[in-house]
Formats: sequence, structure tokens, C-alpha cells
Amino acid sequence: MAKEIIHTEQAPAAVGAYSQAVKAGNTVYLSGQIAIDPETQEIIDGGVEEQAERVLKNLKAVLAAADCSFKDVVKTEIFLDDINDFAAVNSVYAEYFTEEQPARACVEVGSLPKGVAVEISLIAVK
Repeated sequence: MAKEIIHTEQAPAAVGAYSQAVKAGNTVYLSGQIAIDPETQEIIDGGVEEQAERVLKNLKAVLAAADCSFKDVVKTEIFLDDINDFAAVNSVYAEYFTEEQPARACVEVGSLPKGVAVEISLIAVK
């Protein structure tokens, strides 16, 4: 099975040895996104809700580059630096997953890249 590297300028550039997403067959694996503005490549200002919004916008852009949408997402993983932010992140998340919600994991981690509060990765099937 061939794999295709997915890239878009509408989401932050990968800052390491990874791709924004990889498509294998009809499955698209999106790397974790954090609250980086794709135009400036800088962390956005704001709290966890604003960060979650930017993360989901970044994921939406990568999904679009793979000819997918949030309706195609089957699994998400949310990483929080403080599990007490779960309700705030969940309220933003729910605006993007309005029907047929995917399976999901959410965990608290010791720290996240660049000191952000939230990171989300996902898998989509088209």
C-alpha cells in the first residue's frame, strides 16, 4: 500500500522529523497540532479555549488538504497539561464534532511542546 504525505500552508509547518499528515489507503493519520498560528509560526495569545480553537482550525486545514472533513474523523487524542481544562476544551471540541462523534482519548501529560495547554491528533477515514 502506497502512502502519501499531506502538507498544507494553511496549518503550521512541521517542526521536526514528521509530517502534518500521512494518508495510507483510505486512512489519514494527522500529527498532533498545537496552538500555532500558521501565518506567524508563533503560539497564539489566549487561554485554553483560544488554544483549542486554533488547534481545531489547524486540524481542519490539514483534513481539507487530505480531502477530508471532521465528519471523516474516527478517532481523536487530546493531550492536556491540566486535566481540569477538560470541560473548557470539550466545549470548543463539541463545536467541531456536531454529529457522529469519533472515538476519543483524553489524558493529562507532564508538559506539551512550547508550553501550550492542549494538543490534539486524529485519524480520519475517507
